[in-house]
Amino acid sequence: MRPFDYQRAERFEHAAQLVGEDGTRLLAGGTNLIDLMKLQVETPQTLVDIGRLSLGTIAEEGDGLRIGALATNTATAVDPRVRRDYPVLARAILAGATQQLRNKATTAGNLCQRTRCYNFTNIDQPCNKREPGSGCGAIKGIARLHAVLGTSDQCIATYPGDMAVALAALDARVEISGERRSRSVRLRDFHRLPGDTPWRDNVLDAGEVITAVTLPAPVGGIQLYRKVRERSSYAFALVSVAAVIGIEENRFTRADLAFGGLAHKPWHDPRLAELLVGSEPSLALFDKAADLLLEDARGYGENDFKIPLARRTLAAVLCEATGVEP
Repeated sequence: MRPFDYQRAERFEHAAQLVGEDGTRLLAGGTNLIDLMKLQVETPQTLVDIGRLSLGTIAEEGDGLRIGALATNTATAVDPRVRRDYPVLARAILAGATQQLRNKATTAGNLCQRTRCYNFTNIDQPCNKREPGSGCGAIKGIARLHAVLGTSDQCIATYPGDMAVALAALDARVEISGERRSRSVRLRDFHRLPGDTPWRDNVLDAGEVITAVTLPAPVGGIQLYRKVRERSSYAFALVSVAAVIGIEENRFTRADLAFGGLAHKPWHDPRLAELLVGSEPSLALFDKAADLLLEDARGYGENDFKIPLARRTLAAVLCEATGVEP
């Protein structure tokens, strides 16, 4: 770890001002940032600790719920309103990391966590995300955990989190503030695909800070989160599916689906809901949904298995939600 200057922000305005400076990073729980600093992947000149800012409240807002940027993953997962009205979110959070990490990890930090690509975390390997223009060593190298959707010739890394996948299915929004403006963006639009700028993980601009995540009014229905991984705990998803499903008179009335482990961001394809809503559940219909989801999927050798795995996982989730026999 390289030497750095440490400052503690007592006011939000101070934090926003400092984070707009080159070489400055915000520190909340630190469960991802500190690891990357130890590996010298992240080498900030200044860390600004925002842990004392009053951004950790979880409160009702209108018909929905507002989760502060510094609310810990544990606090969110055990909140009775989350467990009752947004169970897919609680299940996704509890599927990630360990209890000790969830006790420290924060809402905003979770959204901003960086990929676990071997080439990204190993400074001896080429990585356009870490060092623009150096190449992507994963494309012809170690790619087992990597993306099959939304990739580019610059990067095939995946977003590693669970919470954001559930938030995408729930159509949550991210509140962002800075010195000059405040804005709200859909979680589905917060993370970026790699394109030609894989080092940009999300839409945050210099000087902007996440202040909260807002959830819409509860939608009820059947909410599921399924995470397929290589071991039963403390492992990143090979494929994950967050589903918010409504069924009336044996027809879909709602089908909000989001996927983890498949892309550089939580993957949401609105065409799946368009296909499913109004239709009777069946294996044939689920197969059509998988065809639509994966029509542009591309494997890179080691991760070819993800394409049929995603198909099977989607079918399993839809079968569980609708009672169709697999």
